[in-house]
Amino acid sequence: MEKHHQMQWALITGGSSGIGLSMARCLAKKGYNIILTARREKRLVEAVISIKKEFSVETSYCVADLASPEAPNLIYLHCQKLQGKVTILINNAGYALPTPFHKTPMEDEEKFLRVLGISVIALTKLFLTDMMTQGGGKIAIVSSVAAFAPPSSIQPLYGPIKTFVNRFSEGININYNAKGITSTAICPGYTITNFHSASGVQEQMDRVPSFMKKNADRIASEGVEALLNGKKICVPTLTFKIIVFLLLILPHSLFSLFSRLLAPGRYEN
Repeated sequence: MEKHHQMQWALITGGSSGIGLSMARCLAKKGYNIILTARREKRLVEAVISIKKEFSVETSYCVADLASPEAPNLIYLHCQKLQGKVTILINNAGYALPTPFHKTPMEDEEKFLRVLGISVIALTKLFLTDMMTQGGGKIAIVSSVAAFAPPSSIQPLYGPIKTFVNRFSEGININYNAKGITSTAICPGYTITNFHSASGVQEQMDRVPSFMKKNADRIASEGVEALLNGKKICVPTLTFKIIVFLLLILPHSLFSLFSRLLAPGRYEN
């Protein structure tokens, strides 16, 4: 274990599995105390017990569903009761809608936008103020290669909301870098977690070439290093760095060639 960051906490949303849990473990290894939040208490309890035992750091958890408007305040108040300060915020929670756009109830679309977008704004707003008085802090948003990719036939809102959070992350940097606060948009491609099956899109994931499926621990490791170094954007793995580069330089008329291959990108549970 690296040096202990005394009473410094890292908060990770969607932290009970997948990329979120892997990032929590990376930060615990570096000595940060860990707060996890997700919907399923059993998984949260297992995760914090495992992290505390392996890395000898303080851990805490908060059961919350970010589809609820009250969740960000609930999480913030939970963190306020802990001894120490949250110096790292990782907005990682996310999921996918399995049904076509015209069949998805508007209520489900609103919950989706709240989890992937509005809750990110709300949590960032809440913790940003504290970070300013603390003299700095680090924020990460786990976005997706889908932010750069053409629209997806099965996920018409997934790419646009990821593009949005990338731009939001840029805005935080422009306005708050001078206060010692950095925001990192982490944009993985296809990552092997249990969420594809849970979202009802495992069939699409199964068709993705194996060289494009990356390990969650590798994504997390690159993401955490980028976060701690204050990088504005991180596209983990060389494979997806090349793909994003091509997406940025190719004319839009060629995007349809990539559409089925790339979107919707990253799923997390």
